[in-house]
Amino acid sequence: MEFDELYKNDADGIREMSAMASEIVREHYDPIIGRKQNDYMLAMFQTEDAIKKQLDSGYRYFFVRNSGRNVGFMAFYPKKDSMYLSKFYLYRNERGKGYARSMMGYVKDEAKKQGLGRIELNVNKNNSACRIYEALGLRMIRSEKNDIGSGYFMDDYVYGLDI
Repeated sequence: MEFDELYKNDADGIREMSAMASEIVREHYDPIIGRKQNDYMLAMFQTEDAIKKQLDSGYRYFFVRNSGRNVGFMAFYPKKDSMYLSKFYLYRNERGKGYARSMMGYVKDEAKKQGLGRIELNVNKNNSACRIYEALGLRMIRSEKNDIGSGYFMDDYVYGLDI
C-alpha cells in the first residue's frame, strides 16, 4: 500500500484528486444526504479550487494506492492538539480489504510525528462507516450539527482516538 502525497503545485494531481473524490463521495453520500446537498458539499470541498485552498491552509491530501492503482484517498491536518481527519474514503469495490486499517495507521504515525496525541473526525450520523471507525478503535465523543450554508446542515458524530 502506498500513500502518495498531493502537493499544491501539482495541477494534474489536483485534477485527478478532485475527479476521484467526486466519484467516491457521490457514490457514498448521495443515498445518505441526497444528491442536492451532496452537489453543494462537493462544490464546497472537492473542486480543484477547493482542494488548492485546503492545501494552502495546511491540509495534507494523499492518494491511497495498491500496486500503483488508486483505491481511495485521505486528507488530514493538525487542529489544536489533534490530527483532524477530514477525508477518509475508499472506492466501494476496495472496501473490506483491510485498507482502512493501514490508512488509519498512517494517520496515527503522522500525528505522532507532529507530537499530536489524538485523532478526531466528523461522521454523518447515518453513515455506515461509523462501525468501521469503531472497529479501528475510535469512539464517539459527541454529536454536533453544523450549518454549512444554503439551508444545509452537517448532522454528525465526532469520533476520537487517543494515540
